[in-house]
Amino acid sequence: MSRAEAGSPSDPRGKERFNEERAAYTVKGDGDKGAQPDLETGVAAIRETVRTLKPKPGVYRMLDARGDVLYVGKARSLKARVANYTQVKALSTRLKRMVSQCRAMEIVTTNSEADALLLEAQFIKRFRPPYNVLLRDDKSFPFILLREGHDFPRIQKHRGARKAKGNYYGPFASAGSVNTTINALQKLFLLRSCTDSFFARRDRPCLLYQIKRCSAPCVGRIDKEGYDSLIQEAKDFLGGRSGAVQAKIESQMAKAAADLDFETAALLRDRLRAATFIQGSQAVNADGVGDADVFALHAKGGQIAVQGFFVRGGQNWGHRAFFPKNTGEIDEGEVLADVLLQFYEEVPPPRHILVDRELPEQALLEEAFSTLADRRVAISTPQRGERRRLMQQAQRNAVEALDRRLAESGTQAKIMREMADFLELAEVPQRIEIYDNSHIQGDKALGAMVVAGPEGYIKNQYRKFNIRTAQTNDDFGMMREVMSRRFTRAMTEDPDREKAGVWPDLVLIDGGKGQMSSVRDTLEELGIEDVPLVAIAKGPHHGREGREVFHFPDGREKTLPVNSPVLFYLQRLRDEVHRFAIGAHRAKRSRAITASPLDEIPGIGPARKRALLLHFGTASKVRAAALDDLKRVPGVSESVAQKVYDFYHAGG
Repeated sequence: MSRAEAGSPSDPRGKERFNEERAAYTVKGDGDKGAQPDLETGVAAIRETVRTLKPKPGVYRMLDARGDVLYVGKARSLKARVANYTQVKALSTRLKRMVSQCRAMEIVTTNSEADALLLEAQFIKRFRPPYNVLLRDDKSFPFILLREGHDFPRIQKHRGARKAKGNYYGPFASAGSVNTTINALQKLFLLRSCTDSFFARRDRPCLLYQIKRCSAPCVGRIDKEGYDSLIQEAKDFLGGRSGAVQAKIESQMAKAAADLDFETAALLRDRLRAATFIQGSQAVNADGVGDADVFALHAKGGQIAVQGFFVRGGQNWGHRAFFPKNTGEIDEGEVLADVLLQFYEEVPPPRHILVDRELPEQALLEEAFSTLADRRVAISTPQRGERRRLMQQAQRNAVEALDRRLAESGTQAKIMREMADFLELAEVPQRIEIYDNSHIQGDKALGAMVVAGPEGYIKNQYRKFNIRTAQTNDDFGMMREVMSRRFTRAMTEDPDREKAGVWPDLVLIDGGKGQMSSVRDTLEELGIEDVPLVAIAKGPHHGREGREVFHFPDGREKTLPVNSPVLFYLQRLRDEVHRFAIGAHRAKRSRAITASPLDEIPGIGPARKRALLLHFGTASKVRAAALDDLKRVPGVSESVAQKVYDFYHAGG
């Protein structure tokens, strides 16, 4: 799960462990020499910092001339650790480059080295420094949640911060694996998955009851005691006591058959099959492992893969390969330790973490993870038994994952080079922005931007633009508005084009000559003439023999062979922005359909809107209500009632 920021109110232990606001201070180096790398200037800035430091534990951040974080490190003694960077002869080439760019340092003191280790991981995830090992994590890991706070608890998929009360099981490697498991668990334990509001409105069983995936507690087909028994069985099963649960179901099935209650016996048989399915779908045998995460590292061709298996209660919840960045000249054990630190900023540590090699400062890592988990966490390298066999399987998976990665990256690099040649680019683009519009006859129009790079889509950079000024059904005007807003902002944020991730190396437009002309003219009006533009439009024949036509700003058109890998890649980019635009437009229409006139009243939130609608039934009756009637609504104060009345009776 995501960790709270240092000293924040959401982290109750933060003030005891470290407080960034009080403890952080900056020592500036000599800025007169500018941003050009200079080893002497960097060493001078670090020496100036060392003069102010004490032998206390903490975290240091190295900053460049622009104030961007170059590196985050932790230390048992800040004074001794930071002073090491002034011993230039002992530094590696990588560290010399880093020191030559350093112009300032920020220091945060902590109460212990373990706290410093945890804070270091937080800062690395927050600032993504170029000289730290980085674990790329596009999204959080999903969990299964048995939610509390209701007479009939709900089973659901959960991502993000674990704020809701209940029992969490996971992590699962993917949304697909957790969805499959939840479906099987519903068949096994007949637990409800609907929301509380849907549950409260039911007066007859829904479809899930008919297909034997819910016990229909909403309409009393099972009492609280019986449902609590199912919940306890689910907790036992997910907690590692699956054998006892299966034995119990088998006993119940045998008794029902002996009593000639064949309908109940058939239901129990189906539940038993669901349990068998869950266990049979686990490709990795994890019997006897308990709660553990297994990590194996493999290095080849200058890249590193870390394979992780996630085991809870002796059940394998999936596996995932990680490919950390910025690993050059860093010991493999240190890379694995950095991966674990950043991974467990997202996921609570299990009781056992199994690794395929000894880690530097392993005892300190155990102390830090134990602090995160509020219980003992052990890190070990298995030597025999089931854990050793599981580790060997993780090692094989790491080798295979890295081989696939290298093969794919080699192919992708070739495609990117060929694409750059075809689109007449000076070099392979590192940031590609693709644009499209979506609307129905101009209604609820919006523009969409998708971003891609050599390693794939950069989904946290996707953007939506609500169309404000363009006329109805004017695709060209919509594209002009989107481009104007996008690049006006880029010129404001980074007029000198020094920051990464602000300016694109290629703009790809879903459209033809008209869209290309709109974009070209808009950028020329802004004084931007050096951003490569290409429009991709379907050819005259959209069937299997048709070809996409690529339009250039000077009016030229080019095509690619129908079996060209470059064509397939550009089509995938176009299809991705089309998918994103359509999805955003559908979401916007859905919000409009469910919108209420009460949303327009200032100061009326969801709770008060719900209270008004429950009391009066419809928004029109709220509008027609007298002031005294509004004051009688439970949960609505006199001042709020006056606001509602004045909103609808502004004319007196």
